[in-house]
Amino acid sequence: MFNEIKKSIEWGGETLTLETGKVARQADATVIATLGETSVLCAVVFEKKPKAGFDFFPLTVHYQEKYYAAGKIPGGFFKREARPTEKETLTARLIDRPIRPLFVPGFKHETQVICTVLSHDLENDPDVVAMIAASAALTLSGAPFRGPIGCARVGYANGEYVLNPAVDDMHKLRENPEQRLDLVVAGTKDAVMMVESEAYELSEDEMLGAVNFGHQAMQPVIDLIIDLAEDAAKEPFDFQAPDYSELYAKVQKIGEIAMRTAFANTDKQERTTAISAARTMITESLDEEDQADANLGSCFKKLESAVVRGDILKTGKRIDGRDLSTVRPIVSEVQFLPRTHGSALFTRGETQALVVTTLGTGDDEQMIDALNGTYKSNFMLHYNFPPYSVGEAGRMMGPGRREIGHGKLAWRALQAVLPAATDFPYTIRVVSEITESNGSSSMASVCGGSLSMMDAGVPLKAPVAGVAMGLILEGEEFAVLTDILGDEDHLGDMDFKVAGTENGITSLQMDIKVAGITPEIMGKALAQAKQGRMHILGEMANALTSAGEFSVHAPRIETMTVPTDKIREVIGSGGKVIREIVELSGAKVDINDDGVIKIASPNGDAIQKAHDMIHAIVAEPEIGHIYTGKVVKLMDFGAFVNFFGKRDGLVHVSQLSNERVNHPKDILTEGQEVKVKLMGFDDRGKVRLSMKVVDQETGKEISKEEA
Repeated sequence: MFNEIKKSIEWGGETLTLETGKVARQADATVIATLGETSVLCAVVFEKKPKAGFDFFPLTVHYQEKYYAAGKIPGGFFKREARPTEKETLTARLIDRPIRPLFVPGFKHETQVICTVLSHDLENDPDVVAMIAASAALTLSGAPFRGPIGCARVGYANGEYVLNPAVDDMHKLRENPEQRLDLVVAGTKDAVMMVESEAYELSEDEMLGAVNFGHQAMQPVIDLIIDLAEDAAKEPFDFQAPDYSELYAKVQKIGEIAMRTAFANTDKQERTTAISAARTMITESLDEEDQADANLGSCFKKLESAVVRGDILKTGKRIDGRDLSTVRPIVSEVQFLPRTHGSALFTRGETQALVVTTLGTGDDEQMIDALNGTYKSNFMLHYNFPPYSVGEAGRMMGPGRREIGHGKLAWRALQAVLPAATDFPYTIRVVSEITESNGSSSMASVCGGSLSMMDAGVPLKAPVAGVAMGLILEGEEFAVLTDILGDEDHLGDMDFKVAGTENGITSLQMDIKVAGITPEIMGKALAQAKQGRMHILGEMANALTSAGEFSVHAPRIETMTVPTDKIREVIGSGGKVIREIVELSGAKVDINDDGVIKIASPNGDAIQKAHDMIHAIVAEPEIGHIYTGKVVKLMDFGAFVNFFGKRDGLVHVSQLSNERVNHPKDILTEGQEVKVKLMGFDDRGKVRLSMKVVDQETGKEISKEEA
């Protein structure tokens, strides 16, 4: 009944298996990839007719994690998987980026790739397995896909590269000083297609070494997919790329001069208007048949690309007149908003980010429910891209793939320099509002985020800057561009984003629109990016060189640690004690299982009062110390005094005064405040106090001579 085909190799200390022919047989191709006990099913379907009127490739990639894969039931009211999580969206983008450029140019058939996590062993991250499954399924499907690609995750611990480190090692990257890198690299047999990384100030050589290590490590995976394809691949789909050379010749003849004139405008809005006018002029100059040709949009893009790319390669001059390595003019401002905890306005050319930092308490931490467990995050970065930032009127919707992806890239760049939670016990939320955009808005978010957090008083280990690099590649000739514009990204061959401090790289993301790049090009791009990063850090230093004043509007948080056996006493039965502390002090109190207590309030007196109340509960009174207490009960033999938290002690009648006292009520009343010295404890652990050795006026001990 089934024509099942299965191939396996040993890879990175685990068995990698690819199987097809048994599940989801009505898709064009389906592959189940298994690494260890993590399994991902990928199904590929493509329409056999092109979409009419499309001037782009309609590819969609979906990645979905099923909670049953880890033996869990989803949270929430409905108890089922709902909209994609941030991890699912980011992984879908991760898979899309290296496979999209490998489809034959001109292929406009709607194509859908769906990856579903079926099993998760909590050791091997499903994202790498999903990309391998997608590559294999596309290779088997018969679609015009110039793959396969391989994929690998690379760690860097104790000076050595590690292939496919465990999920826990990567999740706890900030807590593990030995592990300094989480990098995912994808590529073909000959070249690298995509890089995504989170790093802890790695040098350019260390980062390039990690990419090369990953590229070499993925070669057995590519060979395995080819081996599977030899037995299971379908016949190639009969696709011929449309020939629009005649139409392009007409468009070029009519509009090349107009298009060159349009691109001579250095202002983005003026250039956009001129390009639109040139397109209109060209269209009106063509006959009706050519105007209706579905390939006209492709001709326009090809002409624009030829103008821009040709000028850069021939003259070394770019659209806005810069040379290849110059960064656009930068203006940095902090304290831009009066009431926020921290704010910065970062402007680089025609790209601008207004970045705001808000500090919160432990109650504000983000709860993340993932396949590998539920955990909290005390650092969030959210990126917003409103349509007015590019001079357009558009729909205002929730965060899409772009917003989530760019926000996560900036998050990765900045998290490496955050202070430890024990040193700075705040929840940090950074929001980047892109108010203008002409390329590299995610890197503007990194720069603005660094300034904004420092303005809020966050003690970052070092400022972070980011720069986006581009590439123009024609045969053996290439040019690497620093700080690319939107048009250079759109018409170029690479979007290579590098962020880091003076000491090294904290985040790297690379997308390629051609069939991969060589180590030589990547090395040059990294070196040129370092020069740009150093320049930007220098410009940022003009605005702020160190952590600013802590905002008066931000909550103050102090931490204290109590013995774990005292936690119950601080909380009290049913939370009675801790609620009383909060009510009486006015501060917010949070205690964890390790005995770490966070006390938060904008009012310093409230923090101190809560601290004193907690200290009184958990601390032990010290023999020889003098305390201020209150008389709570009078007896024939002495007075009971509440002197330390809820601790009472007995002042024997002989210890009340240096003069004879017949009965305590002769000199004391209940509720009276007195000074007492802790003399010790009797055989039964009862507290022994003395009043007669303490001057009741000054609270100082009376010497024997004075007595």
